[in-house]
Amino acid sequence: MKLKELADKLGARLDPPDADAEVTSVGSIESAVPGQITFAVSSKFVPLALASRASALIVDEKFPALDKPTLRTRNPQFAYARAVELLHVLPQEKRGVHSTAVIDPSVRIGANASIGACVVIGADVEIGENCTLLPQVVIYRGVKIGKNFFAHAHVSIRENCEIGDNVLLHNGVVIGSDGFGFAKDDAGNWYKIPQTGRVVIEDNVEIQANSCVDRASLGETRIGRNTKIDNLSQVAHNCVIEENSMLCAQVGLAGSTEIGKNVILAGQVGVAGHCKIGDGVIVTAQSGTHGDIPAGSMVSGTPAFDHKQWLRSVTAFMKLPEMARAIRGKGTKES
Repeated sequence: MKLKELADKLGARLDPPDADAEVTSVGSIESAVPGQITFAVSSKFVPLALASRASALIVDEKFPALDKPTLRTRNPQFAYARAVELLHVLPQEKRGVHSTAVIDPSVRIGANASIGACVVIGADVEIGENCTLLPQVVIYRGVKIGKNFFAHAHVSIRENCEIGDNVLLHNGVVIGSDGFGFAKDDAGNWYKIPQTGRVVIEDNVEIQANSCVDRASLGETRIGRNTKIDNLSQVAHNCVIEENSMLCAQVGLAGSTEIGKNVILAGQVGVAGHCKIGDGVIVTAQSGTHGDIPAGSMVSGTPAFDHKQWLRSVTAFMKLPEMARAIRGKGTKES
């Protein structure tokens, strides 16, 4: 694609405007070769940009001038994502139903479906148009799914769950598995509490490999519109995640947690049950929360508290051995 055409599609400004180079793919800033385009998200990448062999770069509007064409934009990372989408077209799955698929006669599937080998779909399932189910996807009875659904191999969706439009589930995702609910009987033994609710996943959600979203014990577990959930994450029964939030790898939410809009939970964050996390909260990696967090907060640590205060506390903690030696020395002199 000519740089001018690519710039137009990305809404970027080509500098110089008469650059006539052509690019065929996107490469990393360290390893890109002539014929590729790469990107730099900030001025700290200037040395790598100067050394890059790429034919062109996607950069911020204020990025220093380079001796090669640049596509300047306010959001270079988003422009990079769009460039990859335009230059690296993913293979399309063959449309139709594989001969080994097992589909109940009551199932209703929209037009242009792709159903892979050994897929199993139970009774009374509804799936919208343009769905893609790769091999060994299993959908239990009573599930409702919107259009443009894509499930990679070994996805499982349990009974009566509901999934919106444009949802992407990666390998090994389990939707609607039983919530973890047990009560002790009179003899002190654990007795299973039936998990009779469902999971509702709204539009434009992506859930990545081997993550689990448990069904509600009563009512529903809900994943809001445009939420993204990374690998190996656990969403327990009756949790609610509002729109546009992000759960990074190995995040764990205990039961009945409420996550607001535009929340970011970094890797390995754990949230205790029945907590409310407000809109726009950021919880940094490996933190543990045990109470409600007001909107707009950034917290760290276990138990998590204000991030700036946590940074000061960590600095003080690192000085404790030195302080202890000083205190011991002072005590010896005074005695």
